[in-house]
Amino acid sequence: MKKYDYLIVGAGITGATIANLLHQKGKKCLVLEKRDHIAGNVYDVVIDGIRVHRYGAHIFHTSNRVVWKYVNQFAEFNHYINSPVANYKGEIYNLPFNMNTFSKLWGVFTPREAQTEIQRQQLRLDHEPTNLEEQGLCLAGKDIFEKLIKGYTEKQWGRPCRELPAFILQRVPFRFKYDNNYFNDPYQGIPIGGYTEMVRRMLDGTEVRCGVDYLTNREEWNDLADTVFYSGTIDSYFDYAEGHLEYRTLRFEDERFDIPNYQGVAVVNYTDAEMPYTRII
Repeated sequence: MKKYDYLIVGAGITGATIANLLHQKGKKCLVLEKRDHIAGNVYDVVIDGIRVHRYGAHIFHTSNRVVWKYVNQFAEFNHYINSPVANYKGEIYNLPFNMNTFSKLWGVFTPREAQTEIQRQQLRLDHEPTNLEEQGLCLAGKDIFEKLIKGYTEKQWGRPCRELPAFILQRVPFRFKYDNNYFNDPYQGIPIGGYTEMVRRMLDGTEVRCGVDYLTNREEWNDLADTVFYSGTIDSYFDYAEGHLEYRTLRFEDERFDIPNYQGVAVVNYTDAEMPYTRII
Protein backbone atom coordinates (compact mmCIF):
# COMPACT_ATOMS: atom_id res chain seq x y z
CA MET A 1 0.00 0.00 0.00
CA LYS A 2 1.31 3.42 -0.96
CA LYS A 3 2.19 5.88 1.81
CA TYR A 4 0.72 8.92 -0.01
CA ASP A 5 -2.19 9.43 -2.37
CA TYR A 6 -0.24 11.97 -4.42
CA LEU A 7 3.38 12.94 -4.94
CA ILE A 8 3.78 16.52 -6.19
CA VAL A 9 7.10 17.60 -7.63
CA GLY A 10 7.64 21.34 -7.30
CA ALA A 11 6.52 23.75 -4.57
CA GLY A 12 5.73 26.70 -6.81
CA ILE A 13 2.24 28.05 -7.46
CA THR A 14 1.29 25.04 -9.61
CA GLY A 15 2.39 22.44 -7.08
CA ALA A 16 0.95 24.39 -4.16
CA THR A 17 -2.42 24.76 -5.88
CA ILE A 18 -2.62 21.04 -6.62
CA ALA A 19 -1.59 20.18 -3.07
CA ASN A 20 -4.09 22.59 -1.54
CA LEU A 21 -7.04 21.36 -3.59
CA LEU A 22 -6.20 17.73 -2.90
CA HIS A 23 -5.71 18.44 0.81
CA GLN A 24 -9.19 19.99 0.90
CA LYS A 25 -10.52 16.68 -0.45
CA GLY A 26 -8.80 14.77 2.35
CA LYS A 27 -5.98 13.39 0.22
CA LYS A 28 -2.53 12.77 1.68
CA CYS A 29 0.18 14.50 -0.36
CA LEU A 30 3.95 14.82 -0.33
CA VAL A 31 5.53 17.81 -2.06
CA LEU A 32 9.17 17.62 -3.17
CA GLU A 33 11.11 20.79 -4.02
CA LYS A 34 14.59 20.84 -5.58
CA ARG A 35 15.41 24.30 -4.26
CA ASP A 36 15.96 25.05 -0.60
CA HIS A 37 12.74 27.08 -0.38
CA ILE A 38 9.10 26.95 -1.41
CA ALA A 39 7.28 29.28 -3.84
CA GLY A 40 9.33 28.50 -6.96
CA ASN A 41 10.01 31.48 -9.19
CA VAL A 42 7.73 33.78 -7.16
CA TYR A 43 9.89 33.30 -4.05
CA ASP A 44 10.47 36.63 -2.28
CA VAL A 45 12.46 37.88 0.70
CA VAL A 46 12.67 41.16 2.63
CA ILE A 47 15.99 43.03 2.31
CA ASP A 48 16.42 46.33 4.17
CA GLY A 49 12.66 46.58 4.53
CA ILE A 50 12.08 46.08 0.79
CA ARG A 51 10.35 42.97 -0.49
CA VAL A 52 12.50 41.55 -3.29
CA HIS A 53 11.33 38.97 -5.84
CA ARG A 54 14.48 36.88 -6.13
CA TYR A 55 13.70 35.50 -9.59
CA GLY A 56 12.31 38.64 -11.16
CA ALA A 57 9.19 40.69 -10.50
CA HIS A 58 5.85 38.89 -10.64
CA ILE A 59 2.45 40.55 -10.87
CA PHE A 60 -0.56 38.32 -10.32
CA HIS A 61 -3.25 39.01 -12.90
CA THR A 62 -6.27 37.11 -14.15
CA SER A 63 -9.58 37.68 -15.87
CA ASN A 64 -11.05 34.64 -14.11
CA ARG A 65 -13.12 35.61 -11.09
CA VAL A 66 -12.97 32.07 -9.66
CA VAL A 67 -9.15 32.14 -9.72
CA TRP A 68 -9.08 35.58 -8.09
CA LYS A 69 -11.46 34.48 -5.35
CA TYR A 70 -9.34 31.37 -4.76
CA VAL A 71 -5.99 33.13 -4.28
CA ASN A 72 -7.56 35.75 -2.05
CA GLN A 73 -8.11 33.01 0.52
CA PHE A 74 -4.36 32.99 1.12
CA ALA A 75 -3.32 36.62 0.71
CA GLU A 76 -4.57 40.17 0.64
CA PHE A 77 -3.53 41.79 -2.63
CA ASN A 78 -2.57 45.41 -3.15
CA HIS A 79 -3.78 47.43 -6.13
CA TYR A 80 -0.52 47.50 -8.06
CA ILE A 81 -1.02 48.26 -11.75
CA ASN A 82 1.88 47.42 -14.03
CA SER A 83 2.69 50.53 -16.08
CA PRO A 84 6.31 50.20 -17.23
CA VAL A 85 8.18 52.66 -19.41
CA ALA A 86 10.77 52.08 -22.10
CA ASN A 87 14.08 53.95 -22.21
CA TYR A 88 15.57 54.11 -25.69
CA LYS A 89 18.86 56.03 -25.57
CA GLY A 90 17.37 58.45 -23.04
CA GLU A 91 14.00 58.78 -24.79
CA ILE A 92 11.10 57.67 -22.55
CA TYR A 93 8.05 55.88 -23.96
CA ASN A 94 5.01 54.33 -22.30
CA LEU A 95 4.31 50.60 -22.49
CA PRO A 96 2.32 48.81 -23.74
CA PHE A 97 2.14 50.63 -27.07
CA ASN A 98 -0.71 53.10 -26.67
CA MET A 99 -1.66 56.64 -27.58
CA ASN A 100 0.87 58.06 -25.09
CA THR A 101 3.57 56.10 -26.95
CA PHE A 102 2.40 57.22 -30.39
CA SER A 103 2.04 60.85 -29.32
CA LYS A 104 5.63 60.85 -28.03
CA LEU A 105 6.94 59.15 -31.18
CA TRP A 106 5.17 61.18 -33.85
CA GLY A 107 3.32 64.08 -32.22
CA VAL A 108 -0.07 62.58 -33.12
CA PHE A 109 -3.13 63.00 -30.92
CA THR A 110 -5.92 60.82 -32.36
CA PRO A 111 -6.21 57.07 -32.98
CA ARG A 112 -6.76 57.68 -36.69
CA GLU A 113 -3.50 59.64 -36.95
CA ALA A 114 -1.63 56.89 -35.10
CA GLN A 115 -3.10 54.11 -37.25
CA THR A 116 -2.23 56.01 -40.41
CA GLU A 117 1.41 56.45 -39.33
CA ILE A 118 1.78 52.79 -38.33
CA GLN A 119 0.33 51.65 -41.67
CA ARG A 120 2.63 54.03 -43.54
CA GLN A 121 5.68 52.51 -41.87
CA GLN A 122 4.70 48.84 -42.05
CA LEU A 123 6.87 46.68 -44.30
CA ARG A 124 5.07 45.10 -47.25
CA LEU A 125 6.40 41.75 -48.43
CA ASP A 126 5.41 39.48 -51.31
CA HIS A 127 6.01 36.49 -49.06
CA GLU A 128 5.38 35.43 -45.46
CA PRO A 129 7.92 36.88 -42.99
CA THR A 130 10.87 34.50 -42.65
CA ASN A 131 12.32 35.88 -39.42
CA LEU A 132 11.40 38.02 -36.43
CA GLU A 133 12.82 41.21 -37.94
CA GLU A 134 10.61 40.95 -41.02
CA GLN A 135 7.66 40.04 -38.84
CA GLY A 136 8.25 42.99 -36.52
CA LEU A 137 8.57 45.48 -39.36
CA CYS A 138 5.41 44.13 -41.00
CA LEU A 139 3.41 44.36 -37.79
CA ALA A 140 4.78 47.44 -36.04
CA GLY A 141 6.53 49.56 -38.64
CA LYS A 142 10.07 50.95 -38.58
CA ASP A 143 10.01 53.35 -35.59
CA ILE A 144 8.38 51.05 -33.07
CA PHE A 145 10.41 48.04 -34.18
CA GLU A 146 13.76 49.84 -34.18
CA LYS A 147 13.25 51.73 -30.92
CA LEU A 148 11.11 49.47 -28.76
CA ILE A 149 11.35 45.88 -30.03
CA LYS A 150 14.63 45.07 -31.82
CA GLY A 151 17.34 45.78 -29.23
CA TYR A 152 15.28 44.51 -26.30
CA THR A 153 14.38 41.28 -28.09
CA GLU A 154 17.97 40.61 -29.14
CA LYS A 155 19.16 41.03 -25.56
CA GLN A 156 16.44 38.72 -24.28
CA TRP A 157 17.16 35.97 -26.81
CA GLY A 158 20.89 36.45 -27.16
CA ARG A 159 20.86 36.55 -30.96
CA PRO A 160 19.93 38.92 -33.82
CA CYS A 161 16.27 39.27 -34.76
CA ARG A 162 17.11 38.06 -38.27
CA GLU A 163 18.16 34.74 -36.73
CA LEU A 164 14.97 34.33 -34.68
CA PRO A 165 11.85 32.65 -36.11
CA ALA A 166 8.98 34.90 -37.11
CA PHE A 167 6.41 33.03 -35.01
CA ILE A 168 7.92 34.36 -31.76
CA LEU A 169 6.24 37.69 -32.56
CA GLN A 170 2.72 36.58 -33.41
CA ARG A 171 1.24 40.02 -32.93
CA VAL A 172 2.03 43.48 -31.63
CA PRO A 173 -0.68 44.72 -29.24
CA PHE A 174 -1.59 48.31 -30.10
CA ARG A 175 -3.94 50.26 -27.86
CA PHE A 176 -5.42 53.28 -29.51
CA LYS A 177 -6.29 54.96 -26.23
CA TYR A 178 -4.35 56.76 -23.49
CA ASP A 179 -4.01 53.81 -21.13
CA ASN A 180 -0.71 52.64 -19.62
CA ASN A 181 -2.14 49.58 -17.83
CA TYR A 182 0.02 46.73 -19.15
CA PHE A 183 -2.60 44.03 -18.57
CA ASN A 184 -6.22 43.90 -19.69
CA ASP A 185 -7.21 41.63 -16.81
CA PRO A 186 -9.68 43.14 -14.32
CA TYR A 187 -8.00 41.43 -11.36
CA GLN A 188 -4.35 42.25 -10.70
CA GLY A 189 -2.00 42.99 -7.85
CA ILE A 190 0.79 41.65 -5.65
CA PRO A 191 0.18 39.86 -2.31
CA ILE A 192 0.87 42.33 0.48
CA GLY A 193 2.59 39.74 2.67
CA GLY A 194 4.58 38.34 -0.24
CA TYR A 195 4.25 35.32 -2.51
CA THR A 196 6.30 33.08 -0.21
CA GLU A 197 3.83 33.57 2.63
CA MET A 198 0.91 33.04 0.24
CA VAL A 199 2.37 29.73 -0.96
CA ARG A 200 3.15 28.69 2.63
CA ARG A 201 -0.52 29.10 3.49
CA MET A 202 -1.53 27.12 0.42
CA LEU A 203 0.74 24.28 1.57
CA ASP A 204 -0.50 24.34 5.15
CA GLY A 205 -1.32 20.78 6.23
CA THR A 206 0.75 19.19 3.45
CA GLU A 207 4.15 17.58 3.99
CA VAL A 208 6.88 19.45 2.08
CA ARG A 209 10.50 18.44 1.66
CA CYS A 210 12.89 21.05 0.20
CA GLY A 211 16.35 20.40 -1.20
CA VAL A 212 15.23 17.15 -2.81
CA ASP A 213 15.92 16.39 -6.48
CA TYR A 214 13.14 14.02 -7.53
CA LEU A 215 14.84 13.07 -10.80
CA THR A 216 17.93 11.59 -9.14
CA ASN A 217 15.82 8.82 -7.60
CA ARG A 218 12.41 8.97 -9.20
CA GLU A 219 11.64 5.24 -8.98
CA GLU A 220 11.99 5.28 -5.20
CA TRP A 221 9.84 8.41 -4.88
CA ASN A 222 7.21 7.02 -7.27
CA ASP A 223 6.83 3.98 -5.03
CA LEU A 224 5.51 6.23 -2.26
CA ALA A 225 2.40 7.46 -4.03
CA ASP A 226 -0.42 6.33 -6.31
CA THR A 227 -0.15 9.37 -8.58
CA VAL A 228 2.65 11.82 -9.41
CA PHE A 229 2.25 15.43 -10.54
CA TYR A 230 5.48 16.83 -12.03
CA SER A 231 5.94 20.57 -12.61
CA GLY A 232 9.66 20.77 -13.38
CA THR A 233 11.49 21.17 -16.70
CA ILE A 234 10.23 18.76 -19.33
CA ASP A 235 13.57 18.03 -21.02
CA SER A 236 15.15 16.90 -17.75
CA TYR A 237 12.11 14.73 -17.00
CA PHE A 238 12.76 12.77 -20.19
CA ASP A 239 16.50 12.67 -19.44
CA TYR A 240 17.25 15.03 -22.36
CA ALA A 241 16.25 12.35 -24.90
CA GLU A 242 15.71 15.09 -27.51
CA GLY A 243 18.56 17.28 -26.22
CA HIS A 244 18.43 20.37 -24.01
CA LEU A 245 15.64 22.85 -24.61
CA GLU A 246 16.94 26.38 -25.06
CA TYR A 247 15.38 27.88 -21.96
CA ARG A 248 16.14 31.57 -21.66
CA THR A 249 17.08 32.80 -18.22
CA LEU A 250 18.07 36.08 -16.59
CA ARG A 251 20.99 37.32 -14.56
CA PHE A 252 20.09 39.52 -11.63
CA GLU A 253 22.35 42.16 -10.13
CA ASP A 254 21.33 43.92 -6.91
CA GLU A 255 22.31 47.47 -6.00
CA ARG A 256 21.26 49.46 -2.95
CA PHE A 257 20.62 53.22 -3.17
CA ASP A 258 19.83 55.14 0.00
CA ILE A 259 17.14 57.29 -1.66
CA PRO A 260 13.34 57.10 -1.41
CA ASN A 261 12.58 57.00 -5.15
CA TYR A 262 15.12 55.81 -7.71
CA GLN A 263 13.34 56.00 -11.06
CA GLY A 264 9.76 57.15 -10.54
CA VAL A 265 8.24 53.91 -11.80
CA ALA A 266 8.53 50.25 -10.81
CA VAL A 267 9.91 48.99 -14.15
CA VAL A 268 12.04 50.62 -16.83
CA ASN A 269 12.86 48.56 -19.92
CA TYR A 270 16.07 49.53 -21.72
CA THR A 271 15.32 48.82 -25.35
CA ASP A 272 18.51 49.85 -27.17
CA ALA A 273 21.11 47.17 -27.89
CA GLU A 274 23.99 49.21 -26.43
CA MET A 275 22.65 49.13 -22.87
CA PRO A 276 23.97 45.85 -21.41
CA TYR A 277 20.80 45.00 -19.46
CA THR A 278 17.14 44.67 -20.27
CA ARG A 279 15.47 46.40 -17.34
CA ILE A 280 15.76 48.01 -13.93
CA ILE A 281 13.10 47.10 -11.37
